[in-house]
Amino acid sequence: MTDHDNDSGSASPLDKLRGAADKVIQTIQHESESEAHQIFRSHPGHARRHHAAKRRGDGDGDHEPDHDHLPGIEHPGSTGVIYVTDRAMSNGFHYGHPEWANLGQGAPETGDIPGAVPRPKHLDLEQFGDQVHEYAPNTGIPELRKAVANYYNQTFRQKHDKKFTASNVCIVPGGRAGMARLAAVIGNVNLGYQLPDYTSYEPLLGSTKGLTPIPTVLSAEEQGFKLSVDDMAREIKGRGLSSMLLSNPRNPTGMMLEGDELKRVVDMSKELGCTILLDEFYSWYLHEGPLGRANSAAEYIDDINDTPVVLIDGLTKGWRLPGWRVCWVVGSEDVITALNESGSYLDGGSSHPMQCLALQMLDIDRCNQDRMALQKHFRAKRRHVLDRLAKMGLAVKTEPQATFYIWLSLASLPFPLNSGLVMFEELLREKTIVVPGISFDINPAHRRNVISSPCEQYIRISYGPPLDQIDRGLDALERVIAKAHPSQAGKHSLNRGYIRTQKPHVDVSSTK
Repeated sequence: MTDHDNDSGSASPLDKLRGAADKVIQTIQHESESEAHQIFRSHPGHARRHHAAKRRGDGDGDHEPDHDHLPGIEHPGSTGVIYVTDRAMSNGFHYGHPEWANLGQGAPETGDIPGAVPRPKHLDLEQFGDQVHEYAPNTGIPELRKAVANYYNQTFRQKHDKKFTASNVCIVPGGRAGMARLAAVIGNVNLGYQLPDYTSYEPLLGSTKGLTPIPTVLSAEEQGFKLSVDDMAREIKGRGLSSMLLSNPRNPTGMMLEGDELKRVVDMSKELGCTILLDEFYSWYLHEGPLGRANSAAEYIDDINDTPVVLIDGLTKGWRLPGWRVCWVVGSEDVITALNESGSYLDGGSSHPMQCLALQMLDIDRCNQDRMALQKHFRAKRRHVLDRLAKMGLAVKTEPQATFYIWLSLASLPFPLNSGLVMFEELLREKTIVVPGISFDINPAHRRNVISSPCEQYIRISYGPPLDQIDRGLDALERVIAKAHPSQAGKHSLNRGYIRTQKPHVDVSSTK
């Protein structure tokens, strides 16, 4: 903490709170002691899987509450954004509500930003002929596949003789659809992943019966939430991993591998015979170094057809077009052939008209201009949020290198606000949404006591929304912290009296 922070006349709300409060550390020992945790566990699909049988009379322990399940139907559990939206709607939230701040959204603001090319407003289908109304090929229309390959070649591969071609690209209807296609073609192998990571990996890995998911927990203190390449190699060799899944840049921590480290990952994939699946959706959101750059393993791949690295990206994040559902998987021709096969029964391919509309977005000059504008805009928002958190006494030790998220530790806050789930519920009372850290604990069987999760004392704050909405949410965070001040004792019921979920799994959009 700085000298300025310690000055009594300018102390942060959290410093004042600490000075007035008795310095007694309290923690929740078990999820059964906390109302916020009980609400989370009671949500459809969140019960411990090995105890869910009690509902049918043949098991002991925690069980899935009765939600009028149809015979044979089992809830897989909701992703973090779906859960928090269910809870927010039970507390009065709806999309476009002017009083709410949605800092849980996993999408960037989608309107015009300074310096970027104006957003498309019209789709003229006449130039594409009547065939635009037909099914598109499972791997995407040839023109878009070629445009994606050209984007990689122009942005990352100008020094390489072996270029990506359309046959190395599969267009998919969203990143999760691409992940699902990949999961369907991974055999009975050990697949490594890291904690914390993207929330949708949990149901994806839990529903894929063939592979065995094996986690590695990343430490803030020792690793800065970053898995070193040497540690990655030890994991691959020691655990017999045939594949590894990681987001780079990482959601929710904002850490990333780049430069020599990323090159070593590519080289290691060949040396150790391990297929690396790289989720690169945040490859434009880089907060350090020259403006306008991007980050992708594509820069370090010599021949994609003999390198076991698969890249996943799309228009969702960098191009700020999450509603278009146009994304892609890049890999060897053999991988693309396999994805064509799995896509034929999983999703049937992306929208033909939207693929046609997407062609203009892959224009290289447009990409360069939009990426420059995006980085100027989001670097400023990142700095603004970090500065405001620091003034509250919540300085972020490991600042994000990329993405538009803050992975915020609550460990320094007084009980019970040092719990991510409790903070989440208290912020709902203040009309603000964040994502509790437990959502990023990829725990397919839900066996852990939630309190034991390495992610339990964190929340993810998104600075994807416009700045005025971000500030409304940060104002709410200040109000919640103030409720724990000793002068407020007895005035607020922290971790008690929450509104129960009214209608789980309502029809809401799901974003990263």
